[in-house]
Amino acid sequence: MNFHRAPHIFVGKVNLKVENLERSLAFYQQIIGFKILGRKENKALLTADGRTALLSIEQPENVTAKQPRTTGLYHFALLLPTRSDLGSILQHLLNSGYPLQGASDHLVSEALYLADPDGNGIEIYRDRPSSTWEWNDSEVVMATKPLDAEAILAEGNGKPWTGLPSATLMGHIHLHVSELEQTENFYRNGLGFEVVSNYHNQALFISTGRYHHHIGLNVWNGIGAPSPLESSVGLESFTLVFPAEEAREQAINQLREIGAAVSKENQDFITKDPSGNIIRLVL
Repeated sequence: MNFHRAPHIFVGKVNLKVENLERSLAFYQQIIGFKILGRKENKALLTADGRTALLSIEQPENVTAKQPRTTGLYHFALLLPTRSDLGSILQHLLNSGYPLQGASDHLVSEALYLADPDGNGIEIYRDRPSSTWEWNDSEVVMATKPLDAEAILAEGNGKPWTGLPSATLMGHIHLHVSELEQTENFYRNGLGFEVVSNYHNQALFISTGRYHHHIGLNVWNGIGAPSPLESSVGLESFTLVFPAEEAREQAINQLREIGAAVSKENQDFITKDPSGNIIRLVL
């Protein structure tokens, strides 16, 4: 899991808007296994280790249901430490009866897919050792194959599920965007990511430090898909963690050079990608 610490740039926390905070808290605690780190009347911070917030959920005033065919969140992805942890949570999900939307072997990782009660997509995955990943020059080899669920359950070895392991990380985020050319320029020449996979010119996977991806970007909701209403359930923003002030300053200068707006809020800097997805640049 060295891809989620300095000197890399990685996703730290995802901030979601939900229709019903109590319903979402029940789901994220009982089904996903988060703990509450802090709570206000209409907002809660969720953690795996009791110290670091990985997810924020908020019920805004006048919130509206999730809008289809818009830009925003495709899924956020929780990275588990081991394959046995994936087996344990798979058994828990099967026992709970909560519906899975998919389960895939991506060669670099093994993943489960589901959605929260508002339709926000979630991936729960474990990485194979990076030494086993195959590369074609600068592109990592990934695929979507059936998951060997029986082997993963056996790896779990009946270990009782007690919630998310404390070493769980926000592994990556995958976004719906309205187009790919300007988006690639923003994330590459602005934020400093590298493209590590181009999926049939429909999706880009980008990272720093040759991770298989810290961010996925797709046009599966249609070229020119609009941004959702501000009141809509879905992604409010996500954070990108920089290793040092110098690295963040470099990214801010690069963003401004390509014409992207950057503003400051308290100690954080905020920008938007060309599709309106809000990114908080943090240390």
